[in-house]
Amino acid sequence: MNELSRSLFIIAGPCVIESIDHAVMMASIIQEVLGPLGKYFIFKSSYDKANRTSVTSFRGIGIEDGLRALALVKERTGVRVLTDVHETSQVAEVAKVVDVIQIPAFLCRQTDLLVEAGKTGLPINVKKGQFMAPSDMQYSVDKVRSTGNEDVYLTERGATFGYNNLVVDMRSIPIMKEIGVPVVFDATHSVQLPGGAGGASGGAREFVETLACAAVGAGCDGLFFEVHNDPDSAPCDGPNMITPDEFARIVAKCQRIRKAMLEH
Repeated sequence: MNELSRSLFIIAGPCVIESIDHAVMMASIIQEVLGPLGKYFIFKSSYDKANRTSVTSFRGIGIEDGLRALALVKERTGVRVLTDVHETSQVAEVAKVVDVIQIPAFLCRQTDLLVEAGKTGLPINVKKGQFMAPSDMQYSVDKVRSTGNEDVYLTERGATFGYNNLVVDMRSIPIMKEIGVPVVFDATHSVQLPGGAGGASGGAREFVETLACAAVGAGCDGLFFEVHNDPDSAPCDGPNMITPDEFARIVAKCQRIRKAMLEH
């Protein structure tokens, strides 16, 4: 992570893999709009969204086709790829394809899953649970490190605030940085309204830019965005995803803030 400490690294992609062609298309679009910043880009998309609000919600195309899509993204674009795992049985298969394994927020305390992921030796991105104090993420990091794997990130994605709402306490960024790991800010999941759309999650994407800029000011090392060519038609997380144009503008602004901070 030393190379990345001078610039924000970017994790971005559609919430869920809708098809192999769509995943490759989105990776190419994001890579193009990032331009020179593309070297700091990690493509993210999920083959299965196991914690959807409703049993009828679209979950993805499954692990087999999903990993095929991620492998093709790497082949066609050369970018690194990240996806999440939900069960220990998935870890070894996923590790054959991805460059970073993600632990979902709701599973950030699952000891067996954290340890199994750590054993792969790959970088592990642990999303902070909406129910977790930032300082308590030390224990999640310790579980990964118990395998000898020191390459751990933590991602802030908001905290539960009453029903169907999240808030972000920006103090969590410096608190988690004290653990000694890079801290990422998830700017799109943090504006999610969990279960707030009648059997699905809503969102307030108009606040993505505000929160992303604030997180950079608070000292985050990376930013996470869910990006889609047509968010309003997306089968998952549409209300909190942003378009490639919005993404490019916000990232450029955040990089200017980062540069100003490093110069002073």
